[in-house]
Amino acid sequence: MAGVPATLSASAAQIGGFLSKKPYAPPSWATHLSPMPSHTFSLGHFPTPIHMWNLPNLPEGTEVWIKRDDLSGMQLSGNKVRKLEFLMADAVAQGADCIITVGGIQSNHCRATAVAAKYLNLDCYLILRTSKLLVDKDPGLVGNLLVERLVGAHIDLVSKEEYGKIGSVALADLLKKRLLEEGRKPYVIPVGGSNSLGTWGYIEAIREIEQQIQRSADAQFDDIVVACGSGGTIAGLALGSRLSSLKAKVHAFSVCDDPEYFYDYVQGLIDGLQSGLDSHDIVSIENAKGLGYAMNTAEELKFVKDIAAATGIVLDPVYSGKAAYGLLKDMAGNPAKWKGRKILFVHTGGLLGLYDKADQLSPLAGSWRRMDLEHSIPRKDGTGKMF
Repeated sequence: MAGVPATLSASAAQIGGFLSKKPYAPPSWATHLSPMPSHTFSLGHFPTPIHMWNLPNLPEGTEVWIKRDDLSGMQLSGNKVRKLEFLMADAVAQGADCIITVGGIQSNHCRATAVAAKYLNLDCYLILRTSKLLVDKDPGLVGNLLVERLVGAHIDLVSKEEYGKIGSVALADLLKKRLLEEGRKPYVIPVGGSNSLGTWGYIEAIREIEQQIQRSADAQFDDIVVACGSGGTIAGLALGSRLSSLKAKVHAFSVCDDPEYFYDYVQGLIDGLQSGLDSHDIVSIENAKGLGYAMNTAEELKFVKDIAAATGIVLDPVYSGKAAYGLLKDMAGNPAKWKGRKILFVHTGGLLGLYDKADQLSPLAGSWRRMDLEHSIPRKDGTGKMF
């Protein structure tokens, strides 16, 4: 039977609410948006913490705080879980027995979707984009793939060339048609969970930030900074910040497509909620893709390592690593733009993606040595002589 078993749902509602289905009531400032979700599933650990981030070499008087959405869970983590809370509720409401979604070979979204589906007793089908050289080979058990395969996701590989020619929507529709012919009831979630329904995940996150600020009188943010990979996160943050009491300026660093693509895509998402707003007015998008999606320069990887060593915050190389790199580079080049600003950086997770970069990170990682045991281990008889 599709969806969460009634006994699990009832028990979850009694013990903390995790994995329970709940009626959704939007923030007061978002009640005019439409369509409005009716329910969510509790899939993440919220609220995620906000704390000061002691980054080096900031402009004078500038503070950077960090919203730890990387701590929203381990298997089901990062910004994806917020969108999936709404998308999975819709899938179950429609009677789906399986989920289809699409992404790169190390997609955080696909891994999170596979876990969420299994939590809710649904099968998951993943269409993963890889290189032409690897499309006919076992994809291995590295990073996100390890979790996906452990939870039993069905994986279909396509080459980047096939993906570019056919497109994610047509690929998902092709698989959906095959599953329908087999008598299944598939529900398609777009790349990154980024549609108008998924956008509610970060509208809700703004309410969470608003409540955290209200509990701390000295916290007020001028800017919100975040990575952008599919558009849904920045659409929700920008729309929520504009409509709520926050009024922080949202800055997005795109890690794949160009800014103009994302302005158009975000426009489609907020038009889908009948917001009446212009994407150019609510978010500033800058290009941070570098060599390309999920590709890193040695300088970017060194930055991830240096920030981890300096602050203890481990950034993923695909999303937040590039966004933080872009932010600090902009601060160095335009210090007056950021001087005296109070900035909230949203860490969208993706730690498992680091495993795919292990070979590139190896020369940068911390040193090691064999422990020197000479003249240090006394004999059991206490004479002090070596064994």
